[in-house]
Amino acid sequence: MGSRRIFTREFKHSVVQQLAIRSAVEICREHDIHPNMLIRWKKEYEQNPEEAFKGHGKLCHESSKIARYERLIGQLYAEIDLLKKNIEIQSQLKVEESRRRQLTK
Repeated sequence: MGSRRIFTREFKHSVVQQLAIRSAVEICREHDIHPNMLIRWKKEYEQNPEEAFKGHGKLCHESSKIARYERLIGQLYAEIDLLKKNIEIQSQLKVEESRRRQLTK
């Protein structure tokens, strides 16, 4: 039994766009896809082009990579803010400590 192939949104969109220029049979042979799949993609695109080929909640590899990096950037910003606050608190404590030392002398 063969494994299921996963097609990206961009691939599906380009295949559907090719229907305006070439026949469905040519496209199916070239990309080794079943004609019923092409018909389904075409219907989905015609019903709502913006929402077509959204997927089932699984991001493609590049999108998931970008999302992971965006989360990392957010975490780093939070850490930087925390460190800045910590430095500010430490500098205030040093100033207060130096004032106390001057007062006790």
